[in-house]
Amino acid sequence: MRYSRQNKILELINTMDIGTQEKLASLLRESGFLVTQATISRDIKDLQLIKILSGDGKYKYVVGNTEKIPLSARLSRIFKETIKSVTPTQGIIILKTLPGCAKAAGEAIDSLDFSYIIGSIAGDNTIAVFVDDQDHVDYVVDIFTKMMS
Repeated sequence: MRYSRQNKILELINTMDIGTQEKLASLLRESGFLVTQATISRDIKDLQLIKILSGDGKYKYVVGNTEKIPLSARLSRIFKETIKSVTPTQGIIILKTLPGCAKAAGEAIDSLDFSYIIGSIAGDNTIAVFVDDQDHVDYVVDIFTKMMS
């Protein structure tokens, strides 16, 4: 449930300006999640959300800067807890996750700014990670596999 809720939080802050924990909690409740202020605070910390000043002079939550290295603590934790399998194909790596966890894991992958990874597309339980060159696929798979253990 935690990862589904955190996935929803990422979706909400990426689609609208949310400046308070109260508004975030309200939107989560409207989406069917039972949350308290303490739950929201923990999720904000786990997701490393920060507030920035938006163009209209109000503050809003965004994903903060995370470590830009392959073995960041955040990505390692997400991999260990949510990724079920890593399958390489032609220039694409398919990751299977627990239900509802793919978007949060995909966001973590994208936040790495790893030079071999062009981008990713996440569904509910599957992530397609696009690698810049077929020669780099095995290297990226090795990193992902190490992060899972």
